[in-house]
Amino acid sequence: MIDADLARGIKLLILDVDGVLTDNSVMIGLVDGKRVEFKNFNIQDGLGLAIFRQSGVPVVWMSGRMSEATTLRAAELKITEVLQPRNAEKLPATLELMQRHGVNWKEIAFVGDDLADLPVMRRCGLPIAVANAVPEVKATAVVVTRNEGGKGAVREVSELLLKARGAWDASVRGYLRDRGDDAA
Repeated sequence: MIDADLARGIKLLILDVDGVLTDNSVMIGLVDGKRVEFKNFNIQDGLGLAIFRQSGVPVVWMSGRMSEATTLRAAELKITEVLQPRNAEKLPATLELMQRHGVNWKEIAFVGDDLADLPVMRRCGLPIAVANAVPEVKATAVVVTRNEGGKGAVREVSELLLKARGAWDASVRGYLRDRGDDAA
C-alpha cells in the first residue's frame, strides 16, 4: 500500500529501465553484420503505463546505458522523456529533470532495482523497489513490489499509485474510452 497523501503529492514518476521495465536480460548479436540489441519488455507493464498516463503525471524512463531497444519501446508507449546518462549518472540527470518539470524531491516517485538507482532513491519522496532488487535498494524503498522487474512490477506500481490517489477507476475508464469503448 502507498499512503494516499504521499501518492497525491507525486508529480513525476521516474522508472529505471533494465531490471525494472525489463527482466535484466540483454540479447546482443549480429544481423546482416550489424550489432543489434534486444530486450524483453512486459506487455502488462506497457498497459499499466498507458492507464497511468491518464492521471496526467509525467513518466520518465532513465537508464544507465544507451540502448536503441529502450528508445524504440518508449516511443511505442508514447513515453516522451527517455534519459540514458553516461556512466549511470542518474543523480545529475534527475536534478536537470527536476528543473525542467519544476518539481522537488518530495514530488518524485522513483522505481529502481540496483545500486546505480540509490542516489536518486535516497532523496526522492517515494522510492519503490521491484521484488528482484538488490538488498540495498529494498532497504531504501518505502514500497517493494510483489512482482519482479520485467514481470509486471511497473503495472503493479501504476495500479498502486492510481488506487492510492483515488484515480484508478477514472483512469481505466479514460483508457477504455480512448479505445472506442463508449460504455466506459
